[in-house]
Amino acid sequence: MEEPKKGRLPDWLKLKSRLDQDETHQNVRRIVKENNLNTICISGNCPNIGECWRAGTATFMILGNICTRACKFCGVATGKPLLPDPGEPARIADSIKKMGVKHAVITSVDRDDLPDRGAGFWAQTIRTIREVNPTVTMETLIPDFDGKPELINLVIDAAPDVISHNLETVRRLTPDIRTKARYDTSLSVIRQIADSGIVSKSGIMLGLGETPEEVVETMDDLLKAGCQVMTIGQYLQPTRDHLAVNEWVTPEQYQKYEDIGLKKGFRFVESHPLVRSSYHAEKHITSKNDTKDHL
Repeated sequence: MEEPKKGRLPDWLKLKSRLDQDETHQNVRRIVKENNLNTICISGNCPNIGECWRAGTATFMILGNICTRACKFCGVATGKPLLPDPGEPARIADSIKKMGVKHAVITSVDRDDLPDRGAGFWAQTIRTIREVNPTVTMETLIPDFDGKPELINLVIDAAPDVISHNLETVRRLTPDIRTKARYDTSLSVIRQIADSGIVSKSGIMLGLGETPEEVVETMDDLLKAGCQVMTIGQYLQPTRDHLAVNEWVTPEQYQKYEDIGLKKGFRFVESHPLVRSSYHAEKHITSKNDTKDHL
């Protein structure tokens, strides 16, 4: 397969579906807009938005849409966020019910401006969703909360089905790509999740300059921390002001990583150029806390 030029999107990343003509897509967008909610599906231009929404999975972003960090890969706005909206948890819970969501994924911006980094709001949101939608399963994609165990425990105690925290990239590239976050801090967050008995999950992006050896080393680090589910997808440059794509990794290489990860002991590995953190999230709740058997 001929390698495409870095500045040109390869054929395997070009989508041909017309989401604006999809009835499910239109309905979800309408409910999200009416309830003044943020979904990373829309704001992040997720390539799998149609597939996930038709499968009954949606990803909501809480605590506003302005982040206190300025990671070089992320398209979310950076600045001074507004105060948390006390009505947001109820609106999200109501929207999940109206949309007929079967599996909800909740994520958030970083809120370093708040004393608890937003962890208390996270716990309130999870519990409110549970009260209104008792049969809905839930994944939470959390920030690092500065690695403070007591804040991470607030989310753990609210008992979502899966807790995910992304490493985003390999150890060597972390200082250049993430601003405040640290590789080892993220690993400690994942270990605390795994030790709690809740399904633990993490993800990285490729095409930032990592080597295949570093990707495999990252897998080993995650497994040692107790991670059970891993996602691997292609980095796409949000704007010209963000990091440029260093490499378009081929679908064949993604398949190799998936095979390696499964052999090493992950319960699930979602590895493809179009994969994002919440891709096939509804399947990951079936993981068992047995990855330690492979360590």
